[in-house]
Amino acid sequence: MADHVTIPGVPFPLVPSNAEHWRVDEATGAVTVEAQPHTDMFIDPGDTAVSAESLLNAATLLGQPPKGDFQFSARVTADFKSTFDAGVLLLWLDERHWAKLCFEFSPAAEPMIVSVVCRGVSDDANAFVVAGRSVWLRVSRLDRVYAYHASLDGKAWQLIRVFALDGDTSGDRIGLEGQSPTGDGCGATFEEIRFVPERLTDLRNGS
Repeated sequence: MADHVTIPGVPFPLVPSNAEHWRVDEATGAVTVEAQPHTDMFIDPGDTAVSAESLLNAATLLGQPPKGDFQFSARVTADFKSTFDAGVLLLWLDERHWAKLCFEFSPAAEPMIVSVVCRGVSDDANAFVVAGRSVWLRVSRLDRVYAYHASLDGKAWQLIRVFALDGDTSGDRIGLEGQSPTGDGCGATFEEIRFVPERLTDLRNGS
């Protein structure tokens, strides 16, 4: 993989944290990541003495979207093996300001929708269990506000959370992430990746 990639339907290049961990299917536009063992993106609010750099070692693929409102979505399939393995849509400003929408393997060994917003330290919020190994995830921007939604069919969307990362969105990047905090690695595939420069009509029902 080159130092940046272009994905059909995404009007900006994305830069991998490590090109060896990412693959792009030129025919379909599907993106696959091989998350490395014991990689994560989480700053424990109860252990702030640990440096952010040592806790942000997950594989990422990020690019800067154009100004204005948008919707960025993908169908995420994960080869879950260990607790907290995940395929992720990631919003990134800097090492202390970022947010992720995860399709994650729970401690109960169930695929689950999880979201994390980091403003200095991370929070952690579980949404719902998914009966399967695939789900649709979407991050949307409305002015300076972001919304996370998930869908079981790519049509009906459920609101996960609404938040503001920072007052200025001009430096924000969006993209993909793969992680395997407790395990020996996890594969995740992102298909039907779409960037739509349109504002959501209604945050609550996802339209």
